Amino acid sequence: MPLPIEIQRAGAQRIGRPGRIRNISSGGVLFTSDVNLELGGIIEYTVDLPPSPGGNVSLRCLGKVLRLERLSNSVPNGSNPSYAIAVTLERYEFQRS
Repeated sequence: MPLPIEIQRAGAQRIGRPGRIRNISSGGVLFTSDVNLELGGIIEYTVDLPPSPGGNVSLRCLGKVLRLERLSNSVPNGSNPSYAIAVTLERYEFQRS
């Protein structure tokens, strides 16, 4: 499910970086981003769910980084590398706008 995700915090540091979800389940998410996170680190992230007739809904989550893998299609020519990042889903809340 290719949904947008935003990494809001990594530990105490506010980073506000975008990403794209590859897989999501009740236990966590796998997404791609240009952020190089710390394994075992706690992050806060927000998933924008598909629009619905009741309005826009986001899922604000807290989780721990379980896996970080540099993608082979990352080009080391000075552009930002891309990573596949697996994160748990420890706590969440729905936010309506």
